Amino acid sequence: MQHPESASELSSGIESIEYDALEAWFRAAAASDEGDFRWSRYRQGDATCYASSTEPSILINRVLGIGSEYRPTLKQLIDIRNAYGSAGIGRFFLHVLPERIGEDYAALLTEAGYEKYRGWMKFVRGKVDIDSVSTDLAVREIGSDDAGDFAAIVGNAFDFTPAFHPAIGALASDENWRLYMGFDNRTPACTGGLYIKDGVGYLDFGATHPDFRRRGGQTALLNTRIRVALDAGCTSIVTMTGEAVAGDAQHSYRNILRAGFEEAYLRENWIPAGA
Repeated sequence: MQHPESASELSSGIESIEYDALEAWFRAAAASDEGDFRWSRYRQGDATCYASSTEPSILINRVLGIGSEYRPTLKQLIDIRNAYGSAGIGRFFLHVLPERIGEDYAALLTEAGYEKYRGWMKFVRGKVDIDSVSTDLAVREIGSDDAGDFAAIVGNAFDFTPAFHPAIGALASDENWRLYMGFDNRTPACTGGLYIKDGVGYLDFGATHPDFRRRGGQTALLNTRIRVALDAGCTSIVTMTGEAVAGDAQHSYRNILRAGFEEAYLRENWIPAGA
């Protein structure tokens, strides 16, 4: 696998595909006429802020791009925190790449009213082929007809409120997102999403219904999406999960490594102090 020449180039490329995938999801949700969810986004300097006053998930309430164009100021960081607070959102993720902010970034963030939280490990793999995997679940790509079942599994696994499920189902309407599900006969069991743009694949929305765990579904979905991305000409594939911490089984982390991914870098997450 060939990585970009520098760690900065590597992180920039991985951050870019995640941003593109999230933007595509946001646009698809905004265009949906189903459900009664509220999701907005706005710019605060070089940062893009996604916010929902009705959906508390940090997958929806988060800030990308801070420090991408210039070193953040104390005012910018405080303005971001105050904007969420004014919207009644007490907890959100500020995604931080330390090299973008400067050596004194921890002191700056602390002064602005943030505290460090569990980070997300980013992974990348190249064009190395993927092995076959055995599962008794039938894995296939789905469309809008199965989007509601996809949303229910993802929504329950990641603790979304039921009102936000239609926004998840809206992914099926985006041309760059491809959704997959594993089925036990006709019963939906597990999910996974693949976003492809400019020769890069991005994997997200891996979730399994509790009744169908330990059936090999997530490994099969992971391998299926990798193979689809490679067949589509992707030269790299990226994904992420929570950083390894003591006491966590890290099932997703191990599955990702077994699928040929390498740890790329740890992105820090900061939240409002006391949230």
